[in-house]
Amino acid sequence: MLKIGLISLGCPKNLVDSENMLGILKQEGFEVTLDTDNADIALVNTCSFIKEAEIESVRTILSLIEAGKKVVITGCLAQKHNKELQEAIPEAVGFVGAGDYQKIGEVIKNIVDIGEPVVEISKKPDYKHFDDIKRFHITAGASSYIKIAEGCDYSCAFCIIPSLKGKYNSRTIESIVKEARELGKEGLSEVILIAQDTTNYGRDIYGKPSLARLLEELNGIDEISWIRSMYFYPTSLDDELLSAIAKLEKVVNYVDIPLQHSHPDILKLMGRPTIDNGKIVEKIREKIPDVAIRTAFITGFPCETEEHFEHLHNFVEKYKFDKVGVFEYSKEKNTPSYKLKGHVPAKVKKLRKRQLMELQQGISREINESLVGREIPSIVETVGSTIEGRTYRDAPEIDGIIQIKTDEILTPGDVVSVKITAASEYDLFGTV
Repeated sequence: MLKIGLISLGCPKNLVDSENMLGILKQEGFEVTLDTDNADIALVNTCSFIKEAEIESVRTILSLIEAGKKVVITGCLAQKHNKELQEAIPEAVGFVGAGDYQKIGEVIKNIVDIGEPVVEISKKPDYKHFDDIKRFHITAGASSYIKIAEGCDYSCAFCIIPSLKGKYNSRTIESIVKEARELGKEGLSEVILIAQDTTNYGRDIYGKPSLARLLEELNGIDEISWIRSMYFYPTSLDDELLSAIAKLEKVVNYVDIPLQHSHPDILKLMGRPTIDNGKIVEKIREKIPDVAIRTAFITGFPCETEEHFEHLHNFVEKYKFDKVGVFEYSKEKNTPSYKLKGHVPAKVKKLRKRQLMELQQGISREINESLVGREIPSIVETVGSTIEGRTYRDAPEIDGIIQIKTDEILTPGDVVSVKITAASEYDLFGTV
């Protein structure tokens, strides 16, 4: 039996595609593994969002080829560079585009039968979800991602995703609820809804944003304990959605809303809504009790002056976000910002990122220390010599953890109330 190995790079949306590909291959009768050393063919599901991600993808591919592996390149890098990539890495035996993962079974069969490189890259990627695919889960822990849509209808000046993923394409509520229930029956306690923009969910198939309705349906599933949504868009975060997050018992009070910047001049250049992001933050905190807000910012966007950056620095200092990610602007071809004048030197971008992260580190410590003495719902992730979990305030991998001490017997997936006894900049410590 042919053994197929896989390395998944990039975001959680890529991870879901990777798990779907493994599920397809398993259904097609192939043996699947994450151990590429012992695989006959290695899939590399690549990321191409920024230069660093492309470099990581290419290094991974070349290391496998140097080790004598037959490599199939899938995902964003194949979609973005297509013929250039085929010419640059002729040793690869297959190329599969970002919207073509469902063809992976026939691609592998053709590689075996034909003995020549096989290319399946649609010129215009069009994501479709297939309910008959049974995902092969490759991550441990208490949670799993559910991709509720793919693609994007916005045109942020720094982002290449629309050209890689196509137009926004939602799954049906019935399809998502079915998958969430199946995940719960498999023992997973938390489902995390993802898309390029979850707040736009359903507009294309139901005529209006329908994330609030989806959350209500998911809230009725007995088999799951927590529901978390990621990647909100500022102008789509309406009262209906905020009310749903606040009132639905299984939906955690956590809002992930990448704001990218605070200054209207830079927001306009970015192709982002030139609105008062501070008012949005205030509204979220007013509507949702004990909410944790995660956001992300870009430093060094073209034309960002010291005045613009100071505005952003003051904004972060004023609103004291619970979680912040900071990224240096990456100049990407085929994005509107690529041709802008006034590109910021790399060392300035890096310095501004460091200054913002140092500010946030102090804010994070202050917020975490304010939690000492409180009891906070937490989900158990791993049990061993130490017990690690996450509070409702923390998404997996990107946020902090909580180390739990207890005499009780806990298992991964348990949701327990933990009394916070100590805190660091990013992590918590507590007892049950």
